[in-house]
Amino acid sequence: MTQYATHVSTPNEAPRTPRWIGIVLSTAAVLSMILDGIEHLAKPADGFAVLGFPAALVPAIAVIQLGCLAIYLIPRTAVFGAVLLTAYFGGAVAIQLRIGHLVGASFPVVVAILLWGGLYLRDARLRALLPLRASQ
Repeated sequence: MTQYATHVSTPNEAPRTPRWIGIVLSTAAVLSMILDGIEHLAKPADGFAVLGFPAALVPAIAVIQLGCLAIYLIPRTAVFGAVLLTAYFGGAVAIQLRIGHLVGASFPVVVAILLWGGLYLRDARLRALLPLRASQ
């Protein structure tokens, strides 16, 4: 008789399918943020003048964004990173709305939803803390 190795889930691990969906959602958000941060570092003056930011501040904003993202990418600090990124995106939405750019305001909202949705599906502790429905 052959014994097969089975996957034993830990208490903090999500079920397999939702976990993979969470990984995909998080990866999409993280990749878009990495590209955005690198773009800000490479071309700091593009687009920020319209928002009212001096070009000298753009690299600092990019470093803050990428720093918060790094905190999100560490599993033990992912929830804290998501909170920091939510604050970052709140500022981005406010700035876009201040100039009347509704489409620009939707991008940070979508990325935040992907970040939190992915984290929610990946982390059983977060699902226990914030259940979508009451257990019976």
